[in-house]
Amino acid sequence: MTAAQDFAAALPAPAPGGSHVIMTTMKNEGPFILEWVAYNLAIGFTGFVIFTNDCEDGTDLIADRLTELGYASHRPNDVSDGSPPQHKALRRATAHPWVRGAEWLMCLDVDEFINLRGGLTTVPDMIAAMGDCDAVSFAWKLFGCGGVEGYEDRPVTGQFTLADIEDDPANGRATGFKTLFRNNGLFRKYNPHRPKGVPEGREADVRWSDCGGNLRPMDQVGWRAWPGFSHRYARLHHYSVRSIDSFLVKRDRGRTNHIAREQTEHYWSDMNVNRAEDRSIAPHAARMRPILDALRADPVLGVLHAEACDWHRAKIAELRARPGWDEFRDWLRRNSIETRGEITQRDY
Repeated sequence: MTAAQDFAAALPAPAPGGSHVIMTTMKNEGPFILEWVAYNLAIGFTGFVIFTNDCEDGTDLIADRLTELGYASHRPNDVSDGSPPQHKALRRATAHPWVRGAEWLMCLDVDEFINLRGGLTTVPDMIAAMGDCDAVSFAWKLFGCGGVEGYEDRPVTGQFTLADIEDDPANGRATGFKTLFRNNGLFRKYNPHRPKGVPEGREADVRWSDCGGNLRPMDQVGWRAWPGFSHRYARLHHYSVRSIDSFLVKRDRGRTNHIAREQTEHYWSDMNVNRAEDRSIAPHAARMRPILDALRADPVLGVLHAEACDWHRAKIAELRARPGWDEFRDWLRRNSIETRGEITQRDY
């Protein structure tokens, strides 16, 4: 058996679409895709419907190869009319056969990782532990750059370990959530944070839960965690800034939702939260590692990943050479480890 075959044995069998499907949009996220896919496969997701637009780093080619391997279904997401890419993709997703056939659906970005708690190792295990519901929201836990300046080709879940304090969110943005929901006909419209479009008169039938199994009336659910929101079974780790240099690429790429709003100092100040050390995702990341190694051992994905990393490094150099961008980077560096209080260590 060759090394590539050996690694391939670690991959779960592809099940086109399957029961737990993630819908996502990507642009120039090539260096980070394989870790994210491997992690979500490790915790029980079965398929990825990936929409891409205007990619320069091979993100679309990686999605194509994942499609060939049976783990993803890649669709182009033309946004030449100026529409927000994420909203346009989610409108298109409603007709996708994997989406229509899934039991559970979730809109998740490549910088978001579900951290299961309480000894749970898969999303289906969590659903079983929580009790019957139609939707469960996972509250963000913001992770900052932790003082990391340069881009490295290493798993994000291991590089960045400084985050927000568990029950004391740094700001209003820090209370955002994403929602896993049952594909049972109650929801006819998908938004980035939560499903909508419940038939008139049926909102009272929707069983909406936090991550502790506590139900809340749907008409009291927005897109942020509410007072008393439980994180007993899971938290959504949000690595929205990554390293200082990778944030430059993110700023240049633009936002997937609010495309007219630039990611500048205000965004960094809100999302770069470094108040407490949290390494609790490490056991899940360890279970993910054999799958990641197997994906990277694929002769096509391995080359595409390396090329995406090279593009990312070159883009950083090009951006730093633009007028004003190195000054912006200096500001990020001066504000890279703003903690809004003492750093504490916790094992949640």
